[in-house]
Formats: sequence, structure tokens, C-alpha cells
Amino acid sequence: MIRVLLADDENLIRSALAALLALEEDLEVVAQAASGAEALAMARAHIPDVAVLDLQMPDRDGISVAGELATVLPGCAVVIVTGHGRAGHLKRALEAGVRGFLPKTVGAPVLTDVVRTVHRGGRYVDPELAAEAISAGDSPLTPREADVLELAAGGAPVEEIAARAHLSPGTVRNHLSAAAVKLGAPNRHAAVEAARRHGWI
Repeated sequence: MIRVLLADDENLIRSALAALLALEEDLEVVAQAASGAEALAMARAHIPDVAVLDLQMPDRDGISVAGELATVLPGCAVVIVTGHGRAGHLKRALEAGVRGFLPKTVGAPVLTDVVRTVHRGGRYVDPELAAEAISAGDSPLTPREADVLELAAGGAPVEEIAARAHLSPGTVRNHLSAAAVKLGAPNRHAAVEAARRHGWI
């Protein structure tokens, strides 16, 4: 029996996934979560074989949860499902050790096959997303530039970003400026949008 953890902040989607997986004789949904923090707590409590995580949850994204799961529960394979698949998301997910990456538009047979595949140690990446990732190329941003842009996404002032990133305001301005130039954006707000569109933050 393959023990599965489901994490998605949309109750209807999570319940539907649980119902679909419950129809399979070799799969058992042992826990459900509505946030990244809850997913980690449930994983520690129930030790699933496979975690199926939504990419975007209210408190943290599925990729950061996957990265932490790789440390606290290395035997748990992770599948990311998303309604917002971008090339950058896929690359970040693979770097975090995610074994499956697919859009929410796939049918139930594909999802159940992917759960079995990653449990056996295999990988599955949606072919369309994989092709897009190859053609998109790598992010031009340094990790620090990406971090600063992420902190700027909510419109926070430079001083607040500096405090949260443990940098000086001048360094933050330099990172924001460099990121905007690399992304061909006229300002930091446009840079945030461009980076999000490609999945680089």
C-alpha cells in the first residue's frame, strides 16, 4: 500500500483528489493539509510514501515544502501539481528534489500512475512543461536578486526589504536595479511581474 499525503489550500480540489486516489486498491490517503506548514506537520506525523503538493499555498510554496521534506523525510517522494506551471517553477522543483511535476489539467489515471512511478523511484515531468523549460533557458537572476525581488513583490519599501534580507538599503537598491536591467523592466514592479511570469520567483 502506498501512503499518500495531499496538500492543497482549495478544499474542493483536495477532497476530489482524495476521493479519486481512494478508488485505487494500492493507494491510501493517510493525511490532508491546507497549507505548507500543515503539510510538514502531517508528513512528520503520518510518514507518507508520496506527498502530492500544490505549487501555490497561502503560507509557502510547494517547492519550499518539498525542499524541507527532503531533509526531514528523505524517503518521501514529492509530486507537485499546479495550475500555474512555469519553466522556472519546474527547474526550481527539480533542484529541490521533486520527482513529479504536472498541471492540474491531467486526468486521474495520469496522477495515479505518477504517484506509483515516483514511489518506485522514477520521475515524471509533464512533456509540455518540460519543453517550455528547455526553450525558456535559465534565470538570469542571482539567488540574492531573486530573494530581494521576492521580498519586493508586496510593494514593501526598500528599508523594510533591507531589514528582512539583512542587507543595507543601498545593496537592496543595487540588487533591484540589476534585476530590472536583466529582465528588461522599467522598474522593480515590472521586474517582479516578469520574474513571476517565468517562474523565477
